[in-house]
Amino acid sequence: MKVYVSSAVGWGSTQLSAFDKALVDTGVANYNLIRLSSVLPPESEVIELDGPIPPLPGSWGDRLYVVYAEMRSSTVGEECWAGVGWVQDPVTKKGLFVEHEGHSEAQVRADIDASLRDLQKNRGMEELPISSRVVGGACQDNPICAFAVVAFQVSDWNNTAHLQ
Repeated sequence: MKVYVSSAVGWGSTQLSAFDKALVDTGVANYNLIRLSSVLPPESEVIELDGPIPPLPGSWGDRLYVVYAEMRSSTVGEECWAGVGWVQDPVTKKGLFVEHEGHSEAQVRADIDASLRDLQKNRGMEELPISSRVVGGACQDNPICAFAVVAFQVSDWNNTAHLQ
């Protein structure tokens, strides 16, 4: 399974439209997002992208299973940061994802690291190297949304999974 990681900062006339702009910029806007918890299946390939996720199978309105973090604000000067982090076993390729958001980059990064250390400890796992994607900025003239997403799989409304 290919799992895609992307992020964007969106601006709009409302916090919701800023969120939508971030969805567009990461390539997930035309799907209904279904949030997952934290488990990366074995034999997964995590692909980090600097731009949008490549076109996925499926159609307008299909379900897209994701892990995501998002932080919105319309208060001028307030910072919004969002990030996802993960660990992955180099042999089995199974792993864990976490998502955090906050008002500073340092806070989000620290929360990601702490959560992943705890999740591994909770499962009796050997500590693995942590990877992360964090994005953000400050609200200026228009509302802002910081958004980081991990896209897993598309499924249509007939419950037919589209493998990536």
